[in-house]
Amino acid sequence: MKLSRPMSLFLVAFGVWSWVIWPTFLKNIWKDPRSFSDGPTAFFTVHLVLVIVSLVLGSIIGVLGVRGFLATRRR
Repeated sequence: MKLSRPMSLFLVAFGVWSWVIWPTFLKNIWKDPRSFSDGPTAFFTVHLVLVIVSLVLGSIIGVLGVRGFLATRRR
């Protein structure tokens, strides 16, 4: 599959956006009083899983974008 340069840059931007947004979200969830009560609550655990999955997928999408962009430069 060939990615166009604009689509590759979009995927890179999506990956960067994920790494800007999700750590901030986790910091806000960490401070929420519903997050801990004698240890992590289900509220915190669910949001932590959401953040981890989003960062992993954002990273994969960003890497695909970088690879697509580099492939357009070699042509």
